[in-house]
This record gives sequence, C-alpha cells and structure tokens, in this order.
Amino acid sequence: MIIRDIKKEDNVKVKEIIQDSLKSLGLAIPGTAYFDPQLNDLHQYYNQLKHANYWVAEMEGEVVGGIGIAPFNEYHKVCELQKLYLSTKAQGLGLGKMLMETALSFAFTHYAKCYLETKHELKTACSLYEKYGFTLLHEPLSGSDHSAMDAWYSKDLN
Repeated sequence: MIIRDIKKEDNVKVKEIIQDSLKSLGLAIPGTAYFDPQLNDLHQYYNQLKHANYWVAEMEGEVVGGIGIAPFNEYHKVCELQKLYLSTKAQGLGLGKMLMETALSFAFTHYAKCYLETKHELKTACSLYEKYGFTLLHEPLSGSDHSAMDAWYSKDLN
C-alpha cells in the first residue's frame, strides 16, 4: 500500500470511487461531491491551487482511494480536507488513517485551521475525524459549497 500524489491518469478511477461511494450511501444528490465540476480532472484542479494537493492510495498497483487539501479561506489560513473516499475493498485496512496523516501533515505546513464537511450518518468517517482531533461545529463555515452536508468539523493546526 502506498500513498502518492494524484496523476492525470488517476482522474477517472478517483471519480468512479467517489461517485460509487456516494451512490451506495444514497448521496448521489446535489449538494454533495457527487456533482462537483472538478471531479473530471482532480489532478488539474489541485495542481492549479496554491497550497493544495490530492493524494491517492494504491494497493497492488490499483488506485483504491484518495484525499485532498485545498484552501478554504486563505485570509484566515483555513484549508479544507476534501474527498476522502476509499473503494469497498480498501476499507478497514488502515488506509483512511494513512491518508489522513498525509493530508494533515501537509496542512500543518501551510494552514492554521482545517475544516471539513460530512454527514452525521457516515459514522465511520465522523469517528475518524474525531480521532484526529476535529471538533464538531454547530454550522458550516461561510463559503461552504456542499449544502447537503449536516456535519461540519474544524481542527486547529498550530
């Protein structure tokens, strides 16, 4: 198992993992990452942003998941942890933790806070975020794009 930066040729597989995951949870709806326009070219999207990156998890040469960090509010040095998804066969193997550690290590070098949005019903994800010191917020930060989300978390990075 390796974690590496996304390559252009990973775009199709990562989009498939994200959309399949959301579909299986009944979340192939507007206001989720399912309809994000950047899903068609995540490599280009993250490479054009300052202090942003997307990493993929690879198992036996196959991309099985990923995670991203992108600026959310540059003035306040807030980033957003984005698009943490794993294919079904990669779940429960510790890859989520490896991806989180990679993304947060990067975020610590560029930002003061990390923000993320999810759904309360995604209990495994919420538990992972809480293990990494994220605190549940009462409402989304201003500028949030994913209106279908109902759980918002923040973590101080300093």
